[in-house]
Amino acid sequence: MSGAFPASAQAALTEAERARVLAKAALFAPPPARLPDGRRDLVGLSRAELLAELADIGEPPFRAKQLWHWIYHRGVTDFAAMSSVGKPLREKLAERFVIGRPQTVLRQTGEDATEKFLLRFGDGREVETVYIPAPAEDCGAVCISTQVGCTLSCRFCHSGTQAWVRNLGAGEIVGQFMAARDACGEWPLATRGSTETPRLLSNIVLMGMGEPLYNYENVAKAMTIVMDHEGIALSRRRITLSTSGVVPMMDRVGAELGVNLAVSLHATRDALRDELVPLNRKYPIAELIAACRRYPGATNARRITFEYVMLRDVNDAESDARALVRLIAGIPAKVNLIPFNPWPGSRFEPSTPRALQKFARIVMDAGFAAPIRTPRGRGILAACGQLRTESRRARAGSVVALPLAELDAGIQIGERQIDADLGEAQDRLSGDQMADPVVVGA
Repeated sequence: MSGAFPASAQAALTEAERARVLAKAALFAPPPARLPDGRRDLVGLSRAELLAELADIGEPPFRAKQLWHWIYHRGVTDFAAMSSVGKPLREKLAERFVIGRPQTVLRQTGEDATEKFLLRFGDGREVETVYIPAPAEDCGAVCISTQVGCTLSCRFCHSGTQAWVRNLGAGEIVGQFMAARDACGEWPLATRGSTETPRLLSNIVLMGMGEPLYNYENVAKAMTIVMDHEGIALSRRRITLSTSGVVPMMDRVGAELGVNLAVSLHATRDALRDELVPLNRKYPIAELIAACRRYPGATNARRITFEYVMLRDVNDAESDARALVRLIAGIPAKVNLIPFNPWPGSRFEPSTPRALQKFARIVMDAGFAAPIRTPRGRGILAACGQLRTESRRARAGSVVALPLAELDAGIQIGERQIDADLGEAQDRLSGDQMADPVVVGA
């Protein structure tokens, strides 16, 4: 398949098309970040917004810097704990604002120390977040969700059967990471310096529920907060955003955020990908690969990751492997090969171990790393999508009913499987490139 980008397709990637994507996202905007008593949640505000809120109550600009430090560097949730702020101002802040967190409805820890959190927001909607520790190291990754429900309807995905209820706000996205930090006790204490605090949560992978690029504005705002050097201070090299291929927004990610990119590919032919990933009908493979070639900062040190779920007799033939190699030729890339895990009602079956090994060998012989992934945390159903949230929209458009946490046998979340989440996190943590196709286990 040619990687050339047709002129007609290039012309379609206009600002108007990006505006259409953003307009669609606006239809599923999160609720206002205010409590019923009118207090505003400060988590998720940009620096400029925080300045404006404080100016409205007559406070000078330096107060915003103080609060930013306490909220994002020290992790406090109570204004009373802000020892560098006078008591009268602390009381004034508490009357008007809150420092929120999502409610942890369920927390489970697996034998391999993988942790799963079911988090509930102010309107009762729920998502799941997974902490993936690196073996024998004081670091790990947090797999974060960006939407309630799923935008896409990928055929191999159980969670794809869920309706897209709404987007998460910037505060809800950042809040997942902050809640995980709370759980791990990672925030610096007043009695020790930040250099003495272990960086247990060292990476973020935006691979949870939802398609991040259909909620780009909130995702970008959240990651800007996370990357701010006076707060959480994660480097863009420690953040990976995974997309199924919302091509018009990929250029913006590269230009504005510059984080690591992962692409849910799963097929090398449009006819097949149209079936597996219906989004391909709008943004076909040629456009997707062209956007990958344009992505700034992609080097052998910062490779684009192509996620590929292996489906028996569907996309796992040796000819598929050779087509994949031709498709991504010249792109600094690696390929995550993900054995499919069946779920009730799925018509697909996992590839055989022999087919997996043959596929991996062809890809690796072409010079690309191609690890075969197996899930971690299965003992606690921590593969994303096993504990999924059932949410629905009212016919009139208003949201009704609280979500029901349901333990099921699906192992996907959004359109991607947790195998990719775990594998990508481990690779970002270690930076290793494998010399042979191996199975990376728990």
